[in-house]
Amino acid sequence: MADTSAAPLLDRSRTIAPPGYNRWLVPPAALAIHLAIGQAYAFSVFNKPLGSLISGDPANPAPTDWTPTQIGFTFSIAIVLLGLSAALFGKWLERVGPRKAMLAASLCFGGGFLIAALGVSLHNIWLVYFGYGFVGGIGLGIGYISPVSTLIKWFPDRKGVATGMAIMGFGGGAMIGSPLAVALMNHFKGSAPQGVAPTFIAMGIIYLLFMQFGVWTIRVPADDWKPAGYVPNEEHSALITTGNVSADNAIKTPQFWLLWVVLLCNVTAGIGVLETASPLIQETFSDAAMGAGRGVTAAAAAGFVGLLSLFNLLGRFFWSSASDKLGRKPTYLIYFGLGVILYALIPTLGHGLQLTLFVVVACVIISMYGGGFATAPAFLSDLFGKYQVGAIHGRLLTAWSTAGVLGPLIVHLLHDNAKEKGLVGAAAYQNVFYTMAGLLVVGFLADLAVTAVNEKYQEKGPVTIEAGGH
Repeated sequence: MADTSAAPLLDRSRTIAPPGYNRWLVPPAALAIHLAIGQAYAFSVFNKPLGSLISGDPANPAPTDWTPTQIGFTFSIAIVLLGLSAALFGKWLERVGPRKAMLAASLCFGGGFLIAALGVSLHNIWLVYFGYGFVGGIGLGIGYISPVSTLIKWFPDRKGVATGMAIMGFGGGAMIGSPLAVALMNHFKGSAPQGVAPTFIAMGIIYLLFMQFGVWTIRVPADDWKPAGYVPNEEHSALITTGNVSADNAIKTPQFWLLWVVLLCNVTAGIGVLETASPLIQETFSDAAMGAGRGVTAAAAAGFVGLLSLFNLLGRFFWSSASDKLGRKPTYLIYFGLGVILYALIPTLGHGLQLTLFVVVACVIISMYGGGFATAPAFLSDLFGKYQVGAIHGRLLTAWSTAGVLGPLIVHLLHDNAKEKGLVGAAAYQNVFYTMAGLLVVGFLADLAVTAVNEKYQEKGPVTIEAGGH
């Protein structure tokens, strides 16, 4: 191994693992990044406090307080920037390595909170958009993809398990971020309006420091490394390439765009449940429907949302790990085939007031939503090889950005239309779920059409780090 002692501390060559390095030390580094940036899923905990900075009373906002729509744009901007920055910086990540990328992600994500804190103090929504939405969103994108290609290289024999471990962290980040934010706002409530600005400062510093564990412990394998006794999985070898496709060539293939449609449909449909979870269960199983005192309360609805978060997390690991045995394409066919049935069943269970079955079905749906995220990088590696899989994954995540806008738009349009017609309870949401079931049919057909990538798109000759990838 070449002497790298003179190389800069952040140089990719300084992260190459020595012989005999235990690859199971790498997933905790990835988790440190994803558990931090997964806080984005808990942003809604700030909605009411941000909407009452002037009045001090969420129930009676002042005319100059920010509206829910204004505040909601913050999260939308962050998700759009997640996809765009992942696509834009993917090739840079492959060139400089995960350490420099993770450090950039931590600075952007933590710094975004600090800029947003200034926006809250000055009551300037544009600074909040720029801080948490734009700068923080860039941190989300770079942080999301930075550990993934590294894990795939360490676990070619268990790609689904590896990516599931990291992306599970993103799904679980809200389970840490939400109570942390609530505790900090309560602590700082006496020193600032709703305690939001100092909470943003504290969280920015906490997450910046927490992410440093991942930055400085991440390691990449040597170019010629492979697990002891590793042989490629022959059982599902039809779609698994032995070549390598660059990020620029990958987007020229029909397979990339079929997977883009697959992810778009899966995420748009999943957001349909997540976006409506609390009001859906309260309106469907209200006191009027269930009988006085038997309806789902706001507190019980919050518990339902928490349960969905748990299944979002567990599904990322369970389904992506299962894809190592089942194959990626069959796993997505399960997501969509079973999903169509379950989405179409939700309104029926609502009309029949089958609360327990309703909750079970929603949990299974969300587990497959999470699984769709975690299985995608392994599917990309199967089709395009390991060479620039992080950059290809980054470009695929633009489907998530699109779904982040499209999903809520579909939900609100259909639900508002139903309410204008006087529909209530399950009836007010049934068209939402039937439309999402239709989207899953499109996803099913797109996945069915995926075939092996034509060899003409593969790199000719061996690929090296110096050639722009690994």
